[in-house]
Amino acid sequence: MSIGEMLAATVPMVRTLNLEYVETTPERAVLSLPDQGEFHNHIGGPHAGAMFTLAESASGAIVLAAFGDQLSRAVPLAVSAEIAYKKVALGPVRATATLGRPIADVVAELDEGKRPEFPVAVAITREDGAVTGEMTVVWTLRPNG
Repeated sequence: MSIGEMLAATVPMVRTLNLEYVETTPERAVLSLPDQGEFHNHIGGPHAGAMFTLAESASGAIVLAAFGDQLSRAVPLAVSAEIAYKKVALGPVRATATLGRPIADVVAELDEGKRPEFPVAVAITREDGAVTGEMTVVWTLRPNG
């Protein structure tokens, strides 16, 4: 089962919004939000809350892809999120997430008994490639026990 399939099966909001996992690797996660009238805002584009969920979900997908092998000793948790809406989004939108720190550095901190934090940058784009939003989610790996 892929990370996208696992998240679609276990995270109700992913299913509610019909998010599509386009790519999920430790280097990049790409999710798509189809154009759905029930999730439109007052100007006919995707609601800000739907775009937030799309971007946060992309950040979670890359975290699982990058640190899934650490789940036996730590749980990934979102610490904070900040989003900026840059342009009007109409139609389907896509979120592309990238890690802000090298995986090895984060794991090294975990090995030292620390609770590492790391940013994930997410760009939200329209079909024409225009960036409609940018989000940064700070994640941590909380050691078990």
